[in-house]
Order: sequence, then structure tokens, then C-alpha cells
Amino acid sequence: MAENKTKPSDRDVIEFLNTVEHDGRREDAIKLMDIMTEASGFAPRVWGDQMVGFGNYDYTYNSGHSGTWFRTGFAPRKANMVVYIMPGFKPFEHHLKTLGKHKHSKSCLYLGRLKNIDQEVLEQLVHDSVQWMNEKYPFK
Repeated sequence: MAENKTKPSDRDVIEFLNTVEHDGRREDAIKLMDIMTEASGFAPRVWGDQMVGFGNYDYTYNSGHSGTWFRTGFAPRKANMVVYIMPGFKPFEHHLKTLGKHKHSKSCLYLGRLKNIDQEVLEQLVHDSVQWMNEKYPFK
């Protein structure tokens, strides 16, 4: 079985976020780190070289592939801020209706600037998704 290439690192989170080129995206990334720290109850960690994750869990697919991943996280990409909601959005559709300007796929929430969304709704979405993950993947 192939091992996950993306793992938590010891890199300083603020140091990483300060490398984000666009001033507005960098400012939003630091604010999002604070929002997600509060909402998740976990300290941020750099995962790989482009993501910030909060908490972790172990999973095993039916295929036998297993690994460790973060319970929630984000990546300050060039085009968007990507927030990872690991359970997907089906259980949280009510949050999306009042969130503001966004796009989403199965587990990725694509945001422009944080000023274009309701940050309290985002915080509640992250909190609720982490609670869902904590129930499905209890701590060992």
C-alpha cells in the first residue's frame, strides 16, 4: 500500500502563512487560522508544504488503504482559500445557505476574501464538522 505523502510537519504555521504572496490572502489565512483554532479546539499544524490542518484521525478504507489525515484544515491557494470539511457538506447544507459567496465540491469549500462571507457561519460550520468527525472517529 502506498503511504500518504502529505503529513504533518514541524514547520512554524505563522512562518508558512507569511509566505503567502498576496497581501489579502495572507491576512485572510491568518484570520482563518484563528477562526479554525477556536472552532475546532485544535492547534494548527502545517501539513505537507501547502496546508494547515487541525487535529487528526486514522482511517481505513474498504480497500485496506489506511492513513492519518486532519479533521479540518485549509490551504491558501493562489485562486481561492480552500477550507476542508472532511465529512462533506450534506450534513451542513443549512450553513451553506447563509454563508455568503462561495463554491464547494465534495469536501472543499472555495472562498475568495473572508469579507465576502459570514465568518460566524463559517466558524459554526467548522465546529459542527469537527464534532461530526469526533463522533465518527473518536480519540484513542
